[in-house]
Amino acid sequence: MSPTLILVLMFGGLTAFLLTGLPVAFVLGGLSVLFTVLFWDANALVLLILQIFDTMKSEALLGIPLYIFMAVLLQRSGVIGDLYRAMELWFGRLRGGLAIGTVVICILMAAMTGVVGAAVTAMGMLALPEMLRRGYDARLATGTICASGTLGILIPPSVLTIVYSVTAQVSIGKMLIAGIVPGLLLGGLYILYIAVICRLRPDMAPLRDEAPNAGRAEKLASLRTLILPTAIIVMVLGSIFFGIATPTEAAAVGVAGAALAAGLRGTLKWPIISAACTETMTATAMILWITLGAKAYVAIFTGLGGADTLLGLIGALQVNRYIILAMMMVLLVFLGTVLDEIGIILLTVPVFMPIVQHLGFDPIWFGILFALTIQMGYISPPFGYTLFYIKSTLPAHIGMGTVYRGILPFFALQFIGLLICTAFPGLMTWLPGLMGR
Repeated sequence: MSPTLILVLMFGGLTAFLLTGLPVAFVLGGLSVLFTVLFWDANALVLLILQIFDTMKSEALLGIPLYIFMAVLLQRSGVIGDLYRAMELWFGRLRGGLAIGTVVICILMAAMTGVVGAAVTAMGMLALPEMLRRGYDARLATGTICASGTLGILIPPSVLTIVYSVTAQVSIGKMLIAGIVPGLLLGGLYILYIAVICRLRPDMAPLRDEAPNAGRAEKLASLRTLILPTAIIVMVLGSIFFGIATPTEAAAVGVAGAALAAGLRGTLKWPIISAACTETMTATAMILWITLGAKAYVAIFTGLGGADTLLGLIGALQVNRYIILAMMMVLLVFLGTVLDEIGIILLTVPVFMPIVQHLGFDPIWFGILFALTIQMGYISPPFGYTLFYIKSTLPAHIGMGTVYRGILPFFALQFIGLLICTAFPGLMTWLPGLMGR
């Protein structure tokens, strides 16, 4: 059977089974076994065993459960709630201030946790009811939370970035640091949009007397809640940037910082630790199962000649390399609406990286564009993952149609951010070039 036909069958079969709603890990693993037996040799199944052992020996993947545990511990210990209350004191009496403050809190949460679901759910429970009570337009409130919550995909420490780096075989530290400037750029675009739209449309964020009118002393006292989160961010990112620790070691430092923050608040108790451990094991097991299935699928795909065939087809196209890049980005946005980010990385990066290298693109720069497009997919109606994270926190009178309309301006802002990062690669490569090692 020709490699081209195998390529079509493997992608077609994958698409068909994913649309049935079957778990991604079992679809990838099952198709790997099926195609190996049908189109190769049953003895080649040893490749699947080798991929399992290769994953088990990966030291780089050790950082994933540590970062997840840090995120869950910070969320359950009440640190995020303290940050929100401080934000409300500082921004509550500004027009659109609660929405702007929500973006700021999400940036801080992204820099502490790197987990999208935690940020969206926490802000849906804390910020959304308060914004609605103050008369904020529901579309602005939900759009702000959905878009800002996805910054954890980009801003380090990001689990997505670690998985991408391991899969693409690039420096984890440089990839993590490369996401700082683009993440802050997107956050700045969100804040600018909120400030402008609330100035032009005051009815979207009315000022009311119930907003807390805190004095300067009370505001300054509230900044104490920023000390520990800031210390955690500095310890994790600073140790990576200056070459003091590897990303995995920095994750362990972050866990220690999160435990210290919870301890000082008096919330480091066994029920919270137990729940955090359970949630961490559940999330880590899901990621590793997908990793095993995807590695097996890609190994068989490559062994049957699919990767070489795809590279040959791309090389035969007489078009500008940026058009090919745009085609990959569009595919990633689509996949972001139906697959989780880990599955997308493990499925597409081994196929895309030879193309990226063939076209002469920087893999660090491409990795950030990759994250940006997945981020867009996460908020793309009607199936973006973030939209369903916030669904669980919506009051009864707000439907998903409101969320869809609210996210569209932020989707456009993310597209603008993607264009800026595509046009100015130095935004991603500047900080990694200054790293200690």
